[in-house]
Amino acid sequence: MPTANPFTVVIAGFGWWGKHMAVRLKGHQSIRVAGIVEPLEANHAAIEEMELKVWTDIAQTLTLDEVDGIILTTPNPLHEQQVIQCAQAGKHVFCEKPLGLTAASARRSVAACEKAGVQLGIGHERRFEPAMVALKADIERSALGTIMHAEAAFSHDKLTHVPSGDWRTLKAVSPAAGMTAMGIHLTDMLISFFGPVETVQAMTADRSLGWETGDVVTVQLGFEAGMTATLSAVLHTPHFIRMHVFGSKRWVEVLNDSHPDTPDGIVRVITAETGQPLVHKQYEWTDAVTENLEAFCAAAQGSQDYAFTLQEMVHNIEVLEAITLSAEKRRTVAVRELAVPQDLQLAT
Repeated sequence: MPTANPFTVVIAGFGWWGKHMAVRLKGHQSIRVAGIVEPLEANHAAIEEMELKVWTDIAQTLTLDEVDGIILTTPNPLHEQQVIQCAQAGKHVFCEKPLGLTAASARRSVAACEKAGVQLGIGHERRFEPAMVALKADIERSALGTIMHAEAAFSHDKLTHVPSGDWRTLKAVSPAAGMTAMGIHLTDMLISFFGPVETVQAMTADRSLGWETGDVVTVQLGFEAGMTATLSAVLHTPHFIRMHVFGSKRWVEVLNDSHPDTPDGIVRVITAETGQPLVHKQYEWTDAVTENLEAFCAAAQGSQDYAFTLQEMVHNIEVLEAITLSAEKRRTVAVRELAVPQDLQLAT
């Protein structure tokens, strides 16, 4: 829902997702996009066609009183530096996933935002999908019984045009194949369902794209609460998004017809209970991307709490780092190896 007062943002980056953000927020009632930070002059004409101002350096926007917050849709290695830069300038900052590539990096970003007293947002829109909200509520009220296991998948072929050598193809920048593009959304959702992850086992493969990082990742997760989960992300196959949670009383499967950037399709939910016919329900596509941005802006203005805790944001990167290590070393990794130091206290 719209925030109470207009909130002015600048979008840093005009690649695929930066363009998507700019289009999605065009004409928004309570979030105003002042302009775009884009170093590549070749992209400036397209920005100007949207009647938006262009800057070439994020620093040019951080002294502007009219700017309340920055939305980062920049390459993964820039996130920590830019989050800290925005926080130190007193600007609220929304960072597209991943928050960092290591747990230590994520902690530094969170610490900078805490010190500056600014709101940190994160680009995991799946928490705002109605089917996921309903599934989380069912889990929390024990409607599924004891949670046994979950299976999650997020795959598509939207990035197959990316040339070899692009930052998205490199292991150091986008580790573990599709983890930073898609899989990290799944770990965030599973953490929100089940709490902290204890162990991970991961494998990657290169089946067709020839990318250094690979194009397939599969992961097994063990949670501190006792349940297990598997997830997969494939970078060269038709769209497929699925979440399936198995409980001792019921299981629930959620299937999304379309990607979050595509405003169409339905979300199909199937519920099963022993001795009962399957229950089918459908949800219309909703703009979860914008809902996340609205929630970030509302939290920045102090009108509501944000859906993500800082602890969850950091823990998801701990899990990403553990998955990266597991895939590289072909061994089980205990996430506590990357746990938050005792002397670093994170707000909830």
